[in-house]
Amino acid sequence: MNDEKYIRLDRMRYTKNTTASGLALLSILFDVFFFISIYESNVGSWYYNILIGASILYNLIFLLAAFLSSEGIKNYKIAYSYLMIALGIGQIIRIFIYPVTAHNSTVIIQEKAVTVMENPQFIRCVLYLLLSAACLIVGAVIGMTRSKALKDHLASLKVAA
Repeated sequence: MNDEKYIRLDRMRYTKNTTASGLALLSILFDVFFFISIYESNVGSWYYNILIGASILYNLIFLLAAFLSSEGIKNYKIAYSYLMIALGIGQIIRIFIYPVTAHNSTVIIQEKAVTVMENPQFIRCVLYLLLSAACLIVGAVIGMTRSKALKDHLASLKVAA
C-alpha cells in the first residue's frame, strides 16, 4: 500500500469528518433562508391553514435531524449518511408542497387577484431548498465514502495484527 494513502487513512482515526459535517450545517443555513423567505410572506389569509402548521413542524424536525446528522457523520457513522439522503429527498419534495402551491395560487385582496408567491420569491425558495438538498446529498456521499474507507482500513489493521 502506498505510504501516503496509508497515513491519510490512518489519520482519519483521529480526525473528524468536517467536510460532510459542514455541508450538513450549510444545508441548515439554506433551510433557514427558505424558512425566512416563505414565512415572511403575508398575502391575505392563504398562509393561515393547517398546511403551514405541518410545514413549521416539519421544518423544526428537519433542523434537529440535520444537526444530529452533522454531529453523527462527523464521527464517520454511516447511518447518518442515510439520514442525510432522506432529508435531502425531503427537501426536494418540499418544493412541490409549499412553493409550487403558493406560486400557482391567487387570493382576492381589495377586489384584485394577487398571486400568493411571485416569481422572484418562488425562484429564491426553490433555490434554497435545492441547495439544502444538494448539500445534504453531497455530504452523505462524502460521509459514506470516508466511513467505508475508514472501516476497511481498521479491518486491515486487525488482520495485520
